[in-house]
Amino acid sequence: MGTGISFRRRSVVRLTVVALLVSGKAFSQTEPEQVGQVLAEPIVSPDVSVFRLKQYLLSRVAPPPKAISKDQWIAEEARLRHHLLDDVIFHGWPKEWVNAEPKFEDLGTIQAGAGYRIRKLRYEIVPGFESVALLYEPEKLEGKVPGIVNVNGHVGPPGKSVEYKQKRCINFAKHGILALNLEWFAFGELANPENAHWFGAHLDLVGANAEGLFYLEMRKGLDYLYSHPSVDRARLGVTGLSGGGWQTILLSALEERVTVSVPVAGFSSMTTKIAARAYGDLGDYEQNGTDLTDGEDYAHLTAMRAPRPTLLIHDAEDDCCFRGPLVKPLIYDAIRPFFALFGHENDFAYHENRDPGTHNYQLDNRLAAYRFFSEHFGLPLITSEIPVGAELKSYDELVVGLPKDNLTILGLARKLAGEIRRQPLPSAGEAVESWAGPNRKKLAELVRYKPVELASAWTVANSKNKGLETLSYLFAGPVKAPVTLVLDDRGKKAAADVISERVNRDEQVLALDLLFTGDAWKGTEPSEYAQLLDSLGDRTVGLEAAQLLAAARWMRESSGMPKLRLETTGIRSQLTALVAAALEPELFSEVVVRGGMKSLQYVLDAPVTFQDAPDLFCLDLYKDFDLEALALLARPTKISTLSFATPEEKARKGK
Repeated sequence: MGTGISFRRRSVVRLTVVALLVSGKAFSQTEPEQVGQVLAEPIVSPDVSVFRLKQYLLSRVAPPPKAISKDQWIAEEARLRHHLLDDVIFHGWPKEWVNAEPKFEDLGTIQAGAGYRIRKLRYEIVPGFESVALLYEPEKLEGKVPGIVNVNGHVGPPGKSVEYKQKRCINFAKHGILALNLEWFAFGELANPENAHWFGAHLDLVGANAEGLFYLEMRKGLDYLYSHPSVDRARLGVTGLSGGGWQTILLSALEERVTVSVPVAGFSSMTTKIAARAYGDLGDYEQNGTDLTDGEDYAHLTAMRAPRPTLLIHDAEDDCCFRGPLVKPLIYDAIRPFFALFGHENDFAYHENRDPGTHNYQLDNRLAAYRFFSEHFGLPLITSEIPVGAELKSYDELVVGLPKDNLTILGLARKLAGEIRRQPLPSAGEAVESWAGPNRKKLAELVRYKPVELASAWTVANSKNKGLETLSYLFAGPVKAPVTLVLDDRGKKAAADVISERVNRDEQVLALDLLFTGDAWKGTEPSEYAQLLDSLGDRTVGLEAAQLLAAARWMRESSGMPKLRLETTGIRSQLTALVAAALEPELFSEVVVRGGMKSLQYVLDAPVTFQDAPDLFCLDLYKDFDLEALALLARPTKISTLSFATPEEKARKGK
């Protein structure tokens, strides 16, 4: 990952870093422009970096489960359900929120078409954070009827009022089914910018796995239908498109109450996500939730549906994500044996849409869903759609209304951050030493730190000009001179001033581009791959710290210097350096931070986005450690902070 020096982790996977070693002849003088010319030369292409990262990611994906025996799978399914709910999804969430009874407020009905009515509902996700829903009810409710939770995908401004969802819910109601239409974060009435799904990373940072919020929002809908006096609890279903398809498989795999499930174009195996990046299978932050696929995959979630009726719908030429022919082998073909274990092969079905064949829940897909739900709910088979175009409501007509002070995803993260209570840091002496040991271990576990070993290093380029000598990747032979390692959020080529200054002090400088930094990742979207790392159980900052420490140990041995100096520019490099120094405090003499932050609270207040700095968002990091604590763990390493030099300051310095 990255390029330059190659490191081996777990003996089979190579992780790499861009490294450029710069040194000067005695009595020589360098200028930033001279250094910058060398730093600007690319060392390894982004294609190589991405290829190596994909190799690593694919090595982390759990293989599809094996259908060995019915009893074995029942036990494994129970273990997975317990693990995913208790250890992953609800990690860090207050039990009273997780176990709270559904709180729905009935705000009356909307005038609808013949045969049904629409009821406005508002409900609590967690205290202070509410959402809205519409309940499409058959006009004459007699006895117990089926109920279906209809979850939203990424439908833009229409939210719950999007055309294809209204048609589906109306048709369900006209056929005697209670259809609950849920709103979703960032869309419709929840279209606050602070509800962008990427702010789930901020929930992770403060210690509450973002999956918990998304899960509670949809599970509350299931809770509502389950407790509805007219609903037959043995006939509960879930369906949705895209992000709604993802919600469908997650909810219906983990909730045994869901009888029939129809996810539409909403998920694939992690193997397909990684290999078929051209077709956008990644999804949003929650679809690659932290630790969600660490030891299991979406294939496991699909298998957990056995023997309950499940129809997977995918599109032949999906122009968004999850193309049918690409995802089918690992989430359908590989999972059919699990339904066979229970004698329910025919209850697991697959429908490939070719009209229009793109990302949709239009007529062909709706007809497939109607047939499947009606068959398995024991209703007369629904083979056609009742035309209801004239009955569709406008967005405004379907507005339920939310409190003006309603929380948002980012607002909830800030609220949780304000409730963090850490033990005071020790001040000196034995108290620091006794505190540091267990907390250093805790930090290593939190960032999933695993040391990496230097496997090989290659010299691929060099320069010798006006007393300045550089080698790309490897400095050949030890030189007895002080060493500074340089990191810069903008990449090593932006560090010419810093490098020139240290070289003019007769030092050696190792300029590093770690994972997701510099030209080796130009044109890529590092935040996308960072999601996959988190979902598979790694932590980006932990990998970067491991890379930095391996490079530093190699440089210490090569140079013969007992300790190294580390200089960083930017908040991403700052955090990586502090984590590395906290994990191995004897390696560095000093860490100098330029343009850093005083606290991780800055990430919430600015706010810093996941896309701009994926390394900052590590589950539980701010809950358990702030930068002051990392600095204390780094002792005896000296931590110094400097501000960015303004153009005026640079001009004055030049005079």
